[in-house]
Amino acid sequence: MRHTKARAVFGLLAAMSLLVAACGDDDDDAAPAVDGTTTAASAAPVEETTTAAAPVETTAAPDTTAAPAEAELALDTNGDGKVVIGIAAAGPADDGAYYEAVVTAAQELSAENGFEEPIVADNIQAADAATLIGDLAEQGVDVIIVGASEIAEPLPELVVEYPEIFWYCNCGAGFPETPGLSQSVDDGGEIGYAAGYATGLKLQETGGDSVVMIGCCELGFEKQAQLAFEFGLTSVDPEFTLTYVPSGDFEFDFDNTANATAALETAIAEGADAVYPYLGGAHRPVVEAAEEAGLITMSAGSSTVCDDGEELAYDIAVRFDGGDYVRSVIGEIIAGTFVEGDTKAFKVGVDPEPGAQICDATDEQQAAMDDIYERIAAGEFAEDFGAIAGEAFGGG
Repeated sequence: MRHTKARAVFGLLAAMSLLVAACGDDDDDAAPAVDGTTTAASAAPVEETTTAAAPVETTAAPDTTAAPAEAELALDTNGDGKVVIGIAAAGPADDGAYYEAVVTAAQELSAENGFEEPIVADNIQAADAATLIGDLAEQGVDVIIVGASEIAEPLPELVVEYPEIFWYCNCGAGFPETPGLSQSVDDGGEIGYAAGYATGLKLQETGGDSVVMIGCCELGFEKQAQLAFEFGLTSVDPEFTLTYVPSGDFEFDFDNTANATAALETAIAEGADAVYPYLGGAHRPVVEAAEEAGLITMSAGSSTVCDDGEELAYDIAVRFDGGDYVRSVIGEIIAGTFVEGDTKAFKVGVDPEPGAQICDATDEQQAAMDDIYERIAAGEFAEDFGAIAGEAFGGG
């Protein structure tokens, strides 16, 4: 017998006892890329501990008393006796950055609660999203996590077609409010400004003055990140410069390693001192090459690159980590403050997840970042961020 969607919501609110513990785990597993097909994820260790770049006030998720078996029963929305989470990712599930973070979080939550291995559909192109996410929905999943707004277009129809599934989108740049679809969003202006400011502080330390941002294809959210980053960078020193270089061969092509590394080589030859690899599958190769060349390096999404155990020597974590967002949202589901159809907005300086962290920051650098977080949270730059969003998305 198939449960109703209302029971799925009730189960999510009432019984997921051990999910709270996942919020601070360090030893995680990540699924390999599966080239646009749906398959059970296999494990590879990934660090996922989140460290806030500035102290902020947060409300801890309440403790619960439900046993894993009870959580399983409550989340078994299709009545087949097991709980399966599905993940739909626009890029490779083992990219070491944005996409992998969501997969890792789903694996952690499943392991903590005795659920089945998550089923991962990755490398999904926007044109194929309806078919591949629909295929995922047919595989007996109870919850589907969609990893990015770029593949969210078919969700209104899919939510209606599969009403028993709990649908959640980590739609960072935002997606229209849709009945039955839960979302998390963030403010690219706030994050970009914090990242640019942190990079400016590092340039002051090293004596550099130029940054290259390697992205895809001048999409609206890329422009927002670029303009806000430049705003933060020049707030440290008006003489600092940022150059944006597209590397994609088509829309949403954030995985083009050949073009991205070639763009980096050109930037190095032209004297770049830091690189912001606003990329997916091409992210780690660019960071590896930049590290070898002695450039200031930073993540694009991952919150864990400053942690012990990270193989590469990052200088800055630019944090809009989908895995962190998933963990936070689950905590609010447990508290009963986040239900189907709700949208959670993550704010720099208010929530601990988004922003920028200087790895091994000096006391002076950390104090400067703490101050910037407070000013962002207080709304000091709200008008500027609004103007940036208007320019980036064509609304002003």
